[in-house]
Amino acid sequence: MKKWSAYLVLGLVAFIACKEERVLPDQNAEADFEYIEVETPAGFPAIDYPMENRPTTERIELGRLLFHDARLSRDNTVSCASCHLASHSFADNEAQSVGVDGLRGDRNAPSLANVAYHPYFFMDGGVQTLERQVIAPLDNVLEMDHDIVEVSDELAQDELLNTLAQAAYGRNLDPFVLTRSIAAYERTLLSGDSPYDRYLQGDQFALTAEEKAGMELFFSERTQCGSCHSGFLLTDFSFNNIGLEEEYLDKGRRRVSGDESDNGKFKTPSLRNVALTAPYMHDGSLRTLEEVIDHFNSGGVDHDLKDDRIQQLNLTEEEQSQLKAFLLALTDKSFVTEALTAGN
Repeated sequence: MKKWSAYLVLGLVAFIACKEERVLPDQNAEADFEYIEVETPAGFPAIDYPMENRPTTERIELGRLLFHDARLSRDNTVSCASCHLASHSFADNEAQSVGVDGLRGDRNAPSLANVAYHPYFFMDGGVQTLERQVIAPLDNVLEMDHDIVEVSDELAQDELLNTLAQAAYGRNLDPFVLTRSIAAYERTLLSGDSPYDRYLQGDQFALTAEEKAGMELFFSERTQCGSCHSGFLLTDFSFNNIGLEEEYLDKGRRRVSGDESDNGKFKTPSLRNVALTAPYMHDGSLRTLEEVIDHFNSGGVDHDLKDDRIQQLNLTEEEQSQLKAFLLALTDKSFVTEALTAGN
């Protein structure tokens, strides 16, 4: 089976996105839907919803059902939930996820927690909206390998799904409904109740002394971890080469921009629930938090485009333990518990 290049996949995303948007909803009809307010975690800003995809109960429920539906894949074996596990903060516990015919993808599946706030998607930032992001795994021969029009027609024969589609968007289940509903569901995956969050909200006892020491180290000038992992999601969404490889087979941001200076640069991930999302990096090559800390402590490998902030830190064993303790304190246990209880 052929493996398509990133440029072709991105081109297909744009092509299919145009095709699936060829029949736009009546903007006046949007007033007929009963919108709901999705509660955001304390300290988080309001979510900026697309005008044609503001949340309703029906849209979210339809998206949840489709997210877990293996019929999205050509051989009915892979759903979105297959690679985005609720128990792992909607990331995968494999370095590369298994798609149709047992094929492996070429990147590590990232967490979907708080994707409602992301300005762009994929580790190279190649897709600009959550709705269009839904298309890529459907079309990718290493993931679901299914035509979005065909799968929409097939699922429209499901009476429950089609009834929900009518209630959610006033139309039969089609590519527009499929992409919008899954995105609507994914925007409800909000995580912001870790010990770190409770500390920020004023609970001085939410963090242990070791976790506080790790936090101070994390945001210090010495480590500069917080220069990229900043803000309420602990990411600035920038693209950086962190000296992971001497030669990058996956060119990262360069695959999108075509700029050689972007070689080996990948989007800074959010560190929320990072203890649950192993393995790490774009290729899943670092298996544990200890390996991640060791990588940055060593300064990484030499590369002409490595970020200047990636330098040998000479952290003591105690300091490394403190950093790990802080990273563990970013775990929102209630998020995972509620997701599993809700059947996610």
